[in-house]
Parts: sequence; structure tokens; C-alpha cells
Amino acid sequence: MRYKCLVFDHDDTVVNSTATIHYPSFVAFLEEYYPGRKCTLEEYFLKNFSPGFIPMCREEYGMSEEDLAVEGKFWREYVRTRIPKAYPGIREIMERHKAAGGLLCVVSHSYGDNILRDYRANGLPEPDLAFGWEQPEQRRKPNPWPLQEIMRRFALRPEELLMIDDLKPGYDMARAAGVDFAAVGWANDIPRIEAFMRENCRIYCKTVAELAALLGES
Repeated sequence: MRYKCLVFDHDDTVVNSTATIHYPSFVAFLEEYYPGRKCTLEEYFLKNFSPGFIPMCREEYGMSEEDLAVEGKFWREYVRTRIPKAYPGIREIMERHKAAGGLLCVVSHSYGDNILRDYRANGLPEPDLAFGWEQPEQRRKPNPWPLQEIMRRFALRPEELLMIDDLKPGYDMARAAGVDFAAVGWANDIPRIEAFMRENCRIYCKTVAELAALLGES
């Protein structure tokens, strides 16, 4: 196989969740706690792309650590009863990779228990390892620690991993760890995001089928 370990982001890479769950949750949170403040879906995608969700909350809305804890609790309750759908073709990529003896890991800004729930609900193979939002902030992407820990636990070299992600924090993490990165763009059609990924990433997949072809699995 081309890569021993595929490391997937979760939201908007494996499951369609920002437009259907996370953005509506944030809109509901703003309506309750920041009445009059608005955020469009495109703005939400762009701010999550760069500088990231936490910097957005701090810089755009002036949230303190206490405010962030309230938002986190609100989001956690919102997603508790809402399960996103996996993109068609993702399950087949994962199943072929696992059947060939490969490893499947997840590095995401969703909570680990939600990730595993979504995998089960969508019939996806159980990940060998998953790192989510429950990690301390200094161990979340874009920090390279999750990839370094995957390599340590499975005795892998950087060239044996492929990080698959739709946003810049995943790109920054992979670059810092010396790991190949595949940018994916099937969650949105925002020119600024796509332009950055195409310009800066050696691998860009606009469709799930293109990722399957990259891995030699189509």
C-alpha cells in the first residue's frame, strides 16, 4: 500500500457536519448569548479554516475562557442528539485500507466519543486510534503532537502516514510533523479555501473518488 497509516480529519472530511450540525449550533448559541451578532456559513467555514475556531471566538466575539466553556457545553449538548452522515465512498476507502492490513487513525476537533459514535452509526471501520477535542489545547492540531504520538505508538516513519483534512490546521500539523498531506475539498466550494489548498498542498482531492484514485483503490 502507498501509506501504512491513513489519518483522517473527521468533520467535513469523513462526515458532512459543519453545514448540517456545527454551524447551526453556533448560530443558535449566538442567538441565545450574543443577540444581534450574525455569522454566515461561508464566514464560519473561512474562520475555521484560518485562524481556527478558538481564535475566531476570542478575536471576533471577545470570548473569555469562561465564555468558551459555555459555548463548548452548548455545542456538546447540541451534537449529542445529531449524527452527521458519512460522505459516499469514504467507507469503501477505509474498508479496503483495513483489509490490506493498514492502520486507520483520526485527528479531529470533535470529541473522541462523538467520533466513535459517528463511525458506528455510519458503519465505518473502528479507528485504531483517535485524538479529539478532549486533548489539552497544546495537544490539538495544528500542534504536531497527535501525529507524533501515532508514529510513536505504531513505530511508523513520517513517510508511512498520510494526513487527510479539509482545513489549514491539519495542513499545518502535517507539515510540522513531516507527514504527507492530502487536502480535500468536497465539503464546500469556497474559492479562497480551495485556492490556498491547491497552491500550498502537493495533493488536492476535490472528490472522494479522487482520493480513492490517489490511494490506488478506485
